[in-house]
Amino acid sequence: MAETPAVNVIIEGKTGYAQNIRAGQHTWMSDEPTARGGTDTGPNPSALLLSALGSCTAITLRMYAERKKWGLGTIRVRCALFPRKDARAHIERELTFSASLSEEQRAKLLEIAGKTPVTKIVMDGAEVATKIG
Repeated sequence: MAETPAVNVIIEGKTGYAQNIRAGQHTWMSDEPTARGGTDTGPNPSALLLSALGSCTAITLRMYAERKKWGLGTIRVRCALFPRKDARAHIERELTFSASLSEEQRAKLLEIAGKTPVTKIVMDGAEVATKIG
């Protein structure tokens, strides 16, 4: 019996670097900037990875805060990728909230940010099995 994936995404590209991405009823694009030979019709794959990390962080923190009945106001997550030639890449993530929070709340939100599903995948790494169909 085959394992059922938690998430399934289909990516198709006919020519060039622009890719059509589909997940369920949602579609969007990925591409490379013109300086790298693309047509800049969407974010590059690294930006998509960071957007997954940042949006998962914001969603998870909002869910947690709602359960605790904490008002966070606007949540802003800034993610930056620093590739390294001779070491693991480094990602910096900065969280800001428009609401005033206690030091205890800030510490707990920082802890929760480290436990989000996408954070765990990025931190732990994921096995990638590739086959040609």
